[in-house]
Amino acid sequence: MTRLKLACLLLLALLAACATPQSAPPPAELPPIAAPVPPPPPKIALVLGGGGARGFAHVGVLKLLDIQGLKPDFIVGTSAGSVAGALYASGINGFDLQQMAFELERATITDWSMFGKGLIRGDALQAFVNQLVHNKPIEQLAIPFACVATRVDTGQAVLFQRGNLGQAVRASSSVPGVFQPTVINGVEYVDGGLVSPVPIRYARQMGADIVIAVDVSTPPNSSATTGKLDVLMRTFEIMGQSIREAELPQADVIIRPDLSKIASTDFDSRQLAILQGERAALAAMPKIREKLGARLPPPLNRDAVPTAMLR
Repeated sequence: MTRLKLACLLLLALLAACATPQSAPPPAELPPIAAPVPPPPPKIALVLGGGGARGFAHVGVLKLLDIQGLKPDFIVGTSAGSVAGALYASGINGFDLQQMAFELERATITDWSMFGKGLIRGDALQAFVNQLVHNKPIEQLAIPFACVATRVDTGQAVLFQRGNLGQAVRASSSVPGVFQPTVINGVEYVDGGLVSPVPIRYARQMGADIVIAVDVSTPPNSSATTGKLDVLMRTFEIMGQSIREAELPQADVIIRPDLSKIASTDFDSRQLAILQGERAALAAMPKIREKLGARLPPPLNRDAVPTAMLR
């Protein structure tokens, strides 16, 4: 082979080698895309307002919410609402609360006083609550709970979230002139309804995203008062009207039982009050479901609701 041919062959081989495609390096692996973190579920607060004997309606509301599968993340109460809320937060369900309400004797929670700053001392109410919750302090309840009372010396609201549950409920329920002020660490406290009849703003301060408020007050009607206690309670209700109306718009859902036929001192109408609470809560369920969405189980079959609640 001539040198020329050999040179041509070498040149062709070199060109062929240059034309041969080189294998590309494997593409770098991209990091996996993290799944979006779902937002935390909204915190639901159940707020129970004051109203004397009308507070039995709270039992009906709690019973209906139990049936519907709604469990609040925390409960805030004032006065009668603090009593129902505290017992429910301790783990007593709505049905058991109803049975207890039917069996409750007025004398169990009413210790009359001939002297002092009120007609009722309040020791009996404190002992009643603590006995039912087995003396658990507020911070050990099954559902976080708080109640509002009013300092006598400054007129400021105080939110009890720790300590003796019965004592805090007693302070929150000490209607001036009816109950003697509750003394805690040397400070006198009276009913939280003086500053917050339906304590919605305190539920917001505690971090509530959705507030379901139960207002058991009823505007005073034209009926005459029936005695000294009735006059005191009626006066107290009138004082709280403007505060209540200013605070209620802060709630997402308001449950308002029709208690126009029940006076705040009408202890004997507890069964009617409970029934009206059930009715009002059932009527509010569509709006509650709209606000809560997936937080609630599917709607309850109407046929499964006890007939008494649908009358």
